[in-house]
Amino acid sequence: MDSSLFIVSTPIGNLKDITLRALEVLKDVDFVVCEDTRVTGFLLNHYEIKKELVSFNAQSETSKIEYVLNRIRGGESCALVSDAGTPAISDPGARLISTAIRNNIPIQAIPGVTAVITALSLSGLPTDSFVYEGFIPQKKGRQKKLQQLVNEERTIILYESTYRIEKLINELNEYMPERIVVIARELTKKFEEVWRGKPSELLIGLKDKVLKGEFVVLISPPDWKE
Repeated sequence: MDSSLFIVSTPIGNLKDITLRALEVLKDVDFVVCEDTRVTGFLLNHYEIKKELVSFNAQSETSKIEYVLNRIRGGESCALVSDAGTPAISDPGARLISTAIRNNIPIQAIPGVTAVITALSLSGLPTDSFVYEGFIPQKKGRQKKLQQLVNEERTIILYESTYRIEKLINELNEYMPERIVVIARELTKKFEEVWRGKPSELLIGLKDKVLKGEFVVLISPPDWKE
């Protein structure tokens, strides 16, 4: 296999949602760079793939990037994966990719599932034009970001955590009370759920829901009608 950095998409929940090409690359590369070795180890073990795992997360130092790139320069091949979905999408792997590009390291992308597009496809909201904002700021700059989103005319896609999902819907009820909001929880997993409605309607329903797992929140454009 060529000495390259392979960006490999992995399942966001259901382990069957991995491509044949992704499995082929994971079997053939010399080592795998991942966020959490336990999570990636579980995936590889499921497919009976034994591979050296190198951890790389938001706290990784620049020296870790150089370590990976030096191994590729030395002739080895490397697969970059995230815990779930496509690397570099709200993911620390983006730093490794951008540094590899600046250093003329060959890169190949192995496409696959991502929660952003999965949620958009089942949302029922306009898909011809959308903006992905990922996780909005937790504290400083949060209200400013929400105010900016009020003026956004495209479908908005956000990620939110278990701990702040109810807070976010309360904020949307304040800033965008008439918008249609879609919440997708635990996509592709056993307990997948999708909730739709205005923020005030969702807040009522959330009282009886299990607010655990990963959330994708989609917001309709202004004046959009179902």
